[in-house]
Amino acid sequence: MNYPDLSSFGLDPWWLVLAKALGIFVFLVLTVLVAILLERRVLSWMQMRIGPNRVGPFGLLQSLADGIKLALKEGLVPAGVDKPIYLLAPIIAVIPAIMAFAVIPMGPLVHVFGHETPLQLTDLPVAVLYVLAVTSIGVYGIVLAGWASGSTYPLLGGLRSSAQVISYEIAMALSFAAVFLYAGTMSTSQIVASQQGRWYVFLLLPSFLVYVVAMVGETNRAPFDLPEAEGELVGGFHTEYSSLKFAMFMLAEYVNMTTVSALATTLFLGGWQAPWPLSLIPGANTGWWPLLWFIGKVWTFLFLFMWLRATLPRLRYDQFMALGWKVLIPISLAWIMIVSVVRTLRLQGYDSWPVVLAFAALIAVVAIAGALWNTVRRKSARTLQPATEPQPGAFPVPPIPAKEVHHAR
Repeated sequence: MNYPDLSSFGLDPWWLVLAKALGIFVFLVLTVLVAILLERRVLSWMQMRIGPNRVGPFGLLQSLADGIKLALKEGLVPAGVDKPIYLLAPIIAVIPAIMAFAVIPMGPLVHVFGHETPLQLTDLPVAVLYVLAVTSIGVYGIVLAGWASGSTYPLLGGLRSSAQVISYEIAMALSFAAVFLYAGTMSTSQIVASQQGRWYVFLLLPSFLVYVVAMVGETNRAPFDLPEAEGELVGGFHTEYSSLKFAMFMLAEYVNMTTVSALATTLFLGGWQAPWPLSLIPGANTGWWPLLWFIGKVWTFLFLFMWLRATLPRLRYDQFMALGWKVLIPISLAWIMIVSVVRTLRLQGYDSWPVVLAFAALIAVVAIAGALWNTVRRKSARTLQPATEPQPGAFPVPPIPAKEVHHAR
């Protein structure tokens, strides 16, 4: 199989580098347009209602029409905003989301007009850390948007987002650590190559589950969409935005969804490698076919985002933060210790330790499921308790004043 390595990068002519960058941008924009339309159709299907069906055949042009409508609407700037930062915030949110895709491997070495080049813009010895660094910059756009709007509710949404990103980026980085230990590299192309024949989703299942939860929290998606919770924050950090500036925040959200989905595919699902039994077909992992497998895996995660939005209610903020700090991070730390010990013993020649690793993974999965069930059970119990009699340790609820009942004479 023709796996690229770090020596395969930096050799492309300028026009090929430009074509790759343009191809990534077009791919992300088209993915966003399709994802918005498909999400509305999936939600309508799951909730037994009619989705978009007016614009174009079967409603297929609805996303394009919405984009044109937002671009042509009048851009309002409220009085009292910090105008330079207010206008810069959407740009800060969307650019890092696109930049993070530069190190995502989408296929093996291919031939383009006589040049052999990997289906990846570039790679670094610390490529995964580059993705973490770039995506963490995107939260500045949200925080600055909330602060520069000069309004209370956007400010609260920005503060929520900063706390959320800090909490769940720690859990996300810890889930990466197990992959680094097992692969022996932080290069995305080499991580894909190290999964030949055995994907890390099976060896490192707890890391995968922690990453899936963390990536939903990182992208501010339901049930973790607390920075833009319309129930208590109107619209959150983008309440005061309209027209093209609002569209840029939506673009950043869906591009971030695509990026974290591609990263999950790269780290745990073998990247662009064909799934079994397609991998048994000769030539399934050569040429341009791997690009199809990669896109299919990414869309599996995008469908998971849509499924969660249609299924789960929004968590309360204290429950959400407790899940990150009290459940995901401790389990990730314990799992990294197990992986480190097993990896060291394997390097010393003990081949039976994968069984121990699988057993430890089973224990960690049971612990994660138990913690999540305990969180849901406590939430249900608190919901059934009367608001006037809060239990010890429960979320503080203000007393409800007594109402006088006037009987009709």
